[in-house]
Amino acid sequence: MSSRTLGQTVCDVALQAGCSSVGIIEAEIMTLSREALLNRKALGLAGDMQFTYRNPERSSDPKRIMSEARSIVAATFAYSNPTQARYSEATAPGVGVISRFARDNYYAQLRTSLAAVADCLRDRGYKAEVVVDSNALVDREVAWRAGLGWFGKNSMVLSHKDGSWILLGSVVTDAELPSTVDAPAADGCSSCTKCIDYCPTKAIIAPGVIDARRCIAWLVQSPSSIPIEYRPAVGTRLYGCDECQEVCPPSQIALGSSTPEDLDRSQVDLYWILSASNSDILANVDSWYIPKRDPDYVRRTALVNLGNSAVEEDERTWPTIERYLRSDNVLLRSHAVWAAKRLGFAERVAEVLKPEQLLEVEAEMEAAVELRSKSL
Repeated sequence: MSSRTLGQTVCDVALQAGCSSVGIIEAEIMTLSREALLNRKALGLAGDMQFTYRNPERSSDPKRIMSEARSIVAATFAYSNPTQARYSEATAPGVGVISRFARDNYYAQLRTSLAAVADCLRDRGYKAEVVVDSNALVDREVAWRAGLGWFGKNSMVLSHKDGSWILLGSVVTDAELPSTVDAPAADGCSSCTKCIDYCPTKAIIAPGVIDARRCIAWLVQSPSSIPIEYRPAVGTRLYGCDECQEVCPPSQIALGSSTPEDLDRSQVDLYWILSASNSDILANVDSWYIPKRDPDYVRRTALVNLGNSAVEEDERTWPTIERYLRSDNVLLRSHAVWAAKRLGFAERVAEVLKPEQLLEVEAEMEAAVELRSKSL
């Protein structure tokens, strides 16, 4: 089989296995991403995010994955549809919202699709490694070079077919396959700045440049305290943030009503999260990234969500917050203090906490927290 025929076969396999688009490029260093990662890391914009920032020289070089690498098969996997609930539709008292990409284990589906590509290559005697959601490779530049989309101002790869509602993945191989693209995809954003204008925390500080220290999608995954100044903007986002995608014209979903099934997938009962065992939480959110696989980070965000939910009159609210005010975990206790103040329970906090515990949550005690309106 000629390299051209094999390349076409590989692309056909990817599309038949469920990928939305596919392209092939040479396995070479991702110079744009390496420079961007190094510069932004030096400026502190990565915050405590690791992932591809951990080792830019590694994550920008596919030969670190496979020393004999000659080609990369790049693919996108579309995960959204017109019936999926928007953030505004999914908000309700005592409910946390999940981003669209996490409403099902779409990454597993993408891995399965790319495994078919890898098997196709291995069956013909070549080496092949599937790379999905990994700090081993900067998948956005791979997709851009393969012509699968352009870099949006929100830093995501956007395609004309699916907007930014896509997951990216690759197969690195030692097969020498012909490139399927003459040039990277052209910019399709033009003068639009909606993603920048509507970002709840103004985390998009320049076109294509994200300050992770402000980005809600990272703050709810971070192994740190959620900064007090951004907690109101987190709203009821329990995992992820779709704001910059939902306002993006190429990504806007066709008008239509959300299905009850998707509303169910988009929401989590915060009272359940804050009462469930570690094992039950992990069993229900097994595909989420959770630092150290410690459910307390999910509970931390749920406390912020609760403080933003205007449910102070619900008989479950104060007992739930009080339980976390008494927690031995200062991370949980500090977020419970903020939620209590946000919901008008500030006077009760000092009645629960010991003097030494008050010192540990001094920032929350001193912060001027705007009360959450009952009408919201």
